[in-house]
Amino acid sequence: MISNYIASVSKFRSMVQVHCLLVVMLVLSCAGFSVVTAQEKKETDVNDVVMPKLGDRLTDEQVVSFAQLALQNIQTEYPNKPSNVVIDAESVRTPKEMHPAFYGCFDWHSSVHGHWMLIRLLKDYPGSSIEKEIRQTLNENLSEKNLAGELGYFKEKQHKTFERTYGWAWYLRMVEELESWEDSDGKIWRDNLRDLEQLLVQRTIEYLPKLSFPIRTGIHPDTGFALGQILDYARKLNQQELEELIVQRARDYYFSDVGYPTKYEPSGQDFFSSCLNEADLMRRVLSQSEFAKWLDGYLPTLAQGDGGNLLVPVEVSDVTDGYIVHLAGLNLSRGWCMQAIAAALPESDPRVELLNKSARDHAEMGFKYVFSGHYEGDHWLATFAIYLQTRVGINGQ
Repeated sequence: MISNYIASVSKFRSMVQVHCLLVVMLVLSCAGFSVVTAQEKKETDVNDVVMPKLGDRLTDEQVVSFAQLALQNIQTEYPNKPSNVVIDAESVRTPKEMHPAFYGCFDWHSSVHGHWMLIRLLKDYPGSSIEKEIRQTLNENLSEKNLAGELGYFKEKQHKTFERTYGWAWYLRMVEELESWEDSDGKIWRDNLRDLEQLLVQRTIEYLPKLSFPIRTGIHPDTGFALGQILDYARKLNQQELEELIVQRARDYYFSDVGYPTKYEPSGQDFFSSCLNEADLMRRVLSQSEFAKWLDGYLPTLAQGDGGNLLVPVEVSDVTDGYIVHLAGLNLSRGWCMQAIAAALPESDPRVELLNKSARDHAEMGFKYVFSGHYEGDHWLATFAIYLQTRVGINGQ
């Protein structure tokens, strides 16, 4: 009888815990709505930012505007779209409990690349009027304790595939950005990132031999994007095993591709061109002459000025729709791919001018949506704009 009583009490206690957690989640969901409303009102004040032309140095005012967009978001916990696996009542946790460093920006990967963007701005624009605030926030978020908490989350068995490979790629891009930077704060952040970095490298090495086919998509899981980012990291840090694996898998997946059907892009919620991500990867893998020849077969009409839909910037019909606004990011990512592909070709190649012009057109279209005043785009588009504007991954930049 006593054992039955104890079992009943235990069961009741678990039910109460779950009920309380559900109530908390409901309250937080409502709180999240109020956060968006307040934030949108604040962000409306900056949606008239004068955007740069592609290739221009940013003014201090522009640096401040981009940085503020990230600073507002990386410490905004709600609304949030967690991707955790819930295995019991105790595993129902708040975003900040799961991710003490990268809990903001709606999702983990957006928070990570928001931190990367701030680091990039610190490096490219030293002495900006917002530098002190950026450093203060990064020192708070990228602490040793917080990064240990992130590592603990990734080590949980149910999260082995969490953010594979999009989030992994952005994390390693952030590490690459900090590597060899002679900055006292930067050295601390870089050391704090090291343990999770090593885990993600090992998981990448274990994963790629098992990935029989590349994932071709215009959203997060696209293999071409991730491999390009991680390859830059591997080369910067002299990770020879990782570099050789990526180069080999890139050749396995993509070297025989010919006649890409550009008319089937974009899809309605793309923020990547899988076609251009692939080419952006292969220009890293192949020599200049080999890449130019590969591109002849891959996009056979490009040299004649016909790039199909790839060369046409896309309008966004609704910036308040979290999926439709992906198309704003598509303009920006297409732009950075085209810049990089053009830079990898011989200067006399007729495709260079065509791609650079299209990159400028895409940048002009994409920049229009970065400061929309709506959280659906504002929590991530600044990163894509800075990646494009600062020519990341091109000729060592």
